[in-house]
Amino acid sequence: MTKAAGHDDIKKMSFEEALAELETIVERLEGGQAKLDDAIGAYERGAALKQHCETKLREAQDKVEKIRLGADGSVSAEPAEIE
Repeated sequence: MTKAAGHDDIKKMSFEEALAELETIVERLEGGQAKLDDAIGAYERGAALKQHCETKLREAQDKVEKIRLGADGSVSAEPAEIE
C-alpha cells in the first residue's frame, strides 16, 4: 500500500473527525509505548490529518470571508480574520 492510498480515507473525514483522530495519535505517541515502526506510521498519519485539518480551516475561512453580514444586514466581502 502506498502512502497516498493509505490516507485516502482522510479526505472523506470532517474536520472534527480528523481532529479527534489526530488527538488520539498524539496521546499514543506521547505515551511512548508504541513500537518504532508503529510510531513512525502514526506520525505520518498524524501529519496527513494535520494537513487535512488545515485545509478544512482554510476552506471555512474562505466561506466566512464571502458571507459576512454587517450590523445593518448588508453583505461585506472584506476578509475575515480567524485566529
